[in-house]
Amino acid sequence: GLQERHLPRSFYDSLNTQTRVREREESEREAKRMANTVLMARGVASTSSSASSSSCSSMRMTTGGRSNTRSITSRRWNEKERQSFVDRRKNNAATSLAAIAEPGTEGYVENETEITFPFVKIVDQEELKLCLIMNVIDPAIGGVLIMGDRGTAKSVAVRSLIQLLPEIDVVKGDVFNSSPTDPQLMGPDVREKFQKGEALETAKMRVPMVEVPLGTTEDRICGTIDIEKALSEGRKAYDPGLLAKANRGLLYIDEVNLLDDSLVDVVLDSAAGGWNTVEREGISLSHPAKFIMIGSGNPEEGELRPQLLDRFGMKVSVATVYDIDKRTDLVMNKIKFDEDPKAYQAECAEETEALRARIQKARDILPSVTISRDIQLKISSVCALVDVDGLRGDIVVTRAAKAYVAYEGRNEVTQDDVEKVIGPCLSHRLRKNVTDTMDGGFKVKLGFNKIFKGDAMDFTQDSKIMAEIIEEGVKEPEPEKKEEPEEPKEKPKPKAGAWDPSKMFGRGR
Repeated sequence: GLQERHLPRSFYDSLNTQTRVREREESEREAKRMANTVLMARGVASTSSSASSSSCSSMRMTTGGRSNTRSITSRRWNEKERQSFVDRRKNNAATSLAAIAEPGTEGYVENETEITFPFVKIVDQEELKLCLIMNVIDPAIGGVLIMGDRGTAKSVAVRSLIQLLPEIDVVKGDVFNSSPTDPQLMGPDVREKFQKGEALETAKMRVPMVEVPLGTTEDRICGTIDIEKALSEGRKAYDPGLLAKANRGLLYIDEVNLLDDSLVDVVLDSAAGGWNTVEREGISLSHPAKFIMIGSGNPEEGELRPQLLDRFGMKVSVATVYDIDKRTDLVMNKIKFDEDPKAYQAECAEETEALRARIQKARDILPSVTISRDIQLKISSVCALVDVDGLRGDIVVTRAAKAYVAYEGRNEVTQDDVEKVIGPCLSHRLRKNVTDTMDGGFKVKLGFNKIFKGDAMDFTQDSKIMAEIIEEGVKEPEPEKKEEPEEPKEKPKPKAGAWDPSKMFGRGR
């Protein structure tokens, strides 16, 4: 018979090596092809893979009866162009990321360097400031929606909140702001290292605040393919979006009512679930996206859909300040800040630090705050009475009441604490009726009084003005007095010798 021939082992090793090389080259070509597609979609000159030759396509254009030919060339980037592109990407990344490394190390960007108007110097708007502070104390409340007139310090209050944000521990150099101890708050790479038992280098950073511009796109929010790595290394990689950078921080959308509903829905879905899943351009990845959602807008420019309103934990309606003294204080504070922002911020440093310490103390107290079952039952009764859909309202009121109690330095929720927070938590969750002109916050107030006090018209001292208004509106009008008919006046008697036409008969007939 035929003898079996055995090939040397080196032959099989060589064959496997060639196969791996071909697979790697194919992967590089695929990654660069995707990069070309993304670049062309963004209007950037396309690049070709290293294995493909330069190709040209022609497009005929007719101008004034003449036929012109313009060449669109797909060519390789030379080293100078590629390095310039990479440098621009690195610069953009460095300026957009919040503090990731420790002070004094490369890549450290302290997000306190942005000089904002001091939070403690915002006059009036107490409800707005309280809602923002409670969301910093307990991010699980679900964020704040701020609606109001122009020039009512909506954006100023949100941007100045960065001065009060606490510090957190993060994995150094990680764009997802990953926690070094909690796997649920780790990016994919950090989680893999954590599961293998590798040591993670940590750093301190201020809670990040990321602002979503009005003209943003979905790939910028969710993330897309990393073109730099596709061009330089020839592999598919994920370029984190705004949701990744806002992980464990705040995400602020100004003019949220003007943003496309699909984009708002993507952001709110991630905020509710705490994760962002990306399935695009050959990339499949999930990363944590737990952040506090803050939106602001002018109701005159349009309202949000009820489904989107329900996703925000609290809603605050702000109005223009008409008190002369308060308006004057606001103007003088703003002028003083514009003249020397650093000096004015330094002047308010002591008050800011005291408020920051109070917030940090409240965060430490929060886990020990308790609420009785009787109050919880009454909260659910109020939600049912005013027709709140779903259970988000019940949950948010409970969390907000606990956060307020922690902010006050106490450990047990009382009826007054619930009264303080129930309005912003439920006013935007009521069913809309076009024929109903009553404000949602007022309906919630009536429901609270009915359940907790037994009388819908029972208002506390804090609502004295509202009580007076209600009293004027519901009291019965006094019965009108019937006017007695006036007696007919006697005709004046004619003077003696005066001519009286009534005594003339037959004249003129």
